[in-house]
Amino acid sequence: MLTTSRSYALSDLPWTEIAAHLTRDRRLIVPVGACDQSGPHLPVGAGSCVAEALARDLSQEFGVLRSPPFAFGVNLPGEAVYAGTAGLKPKTLHRALNELLAGWAMQGFTEFITITANVHGPHAEAIATIRAVRARVRVVEALSVDLSPFVESGGGPEHAGEVLTSLLLHLRPDVVRMDRARDFGMDPARARKFVGGQLPRIPPGGEGVVGFPTLASAQKGAAIYEHILQRIRQKVFIAPPVEELEE
Repeated sequence: MLTTSRSYALSDLPWTEIAAHLTRDRRLIVPVGACDQSGPHLPVGAGSCVAEALARDLSQEFGVLRSPPFAFGVNLPGEAVYAGTAGLKPKTLHRALNELLAGWAMQGFTEFITITANVHGPHAEAIATIRAVRARVRVVEALSVDLSPFVESGGGPEHAGEVLTSLLLHLRPDVVRMDRARDFGMDPARARKFVGGQLPRIPPGGEGVVGFPTLASAQKGAAIYEHILQRIRQKVFIAPPVEELEE
């Protein structure tokens, strides 16, 4: 007889089980993705794949409920011309998440752990300013972790480069088209402006890529993913509460 591990996804549970779980644990993991272009070699939901995988694995490991993924975020300037992309304004993303968390807080959730894998400045800021009455909101930007020891390109600002491509080769190799991967280098200062949303459009010549995706591998992706998981474990799920840290 096959046995399966218990799911902690809200979308898999009846409300009665969710209510019962809230008597023991009032945390909720909320993965926030994006529907943005990631070059010709990765799907438009590449960042969402990473956020959802982290949310799923942490949810199962620590027995914490997780919400369905919020699949849209704030995209880089100029991405609307790339077929299939769809983004929100920062205020729209902020308001939508605020409303969702407010509703869950009224039901008894007291801590929200939002996980995203999109270092685009306006996207990160929209999530970082979310608030919920009588509930704590913690924001995890998975790709802001220092990953330079794991990559050959040095770990500078990138978009659909070595890091994200490696993560997808580890998590979803079936959707990666490495034969279409093309490198596109950019000086670090300009790359930071690009990722931060300070350039008016995506630089021409890279087909939406900044970085070196041809250096990616599934082995690197596995190491990067485990490193990110461990950082989140230690800082969010294992570390003592803020009150204890301040004493």
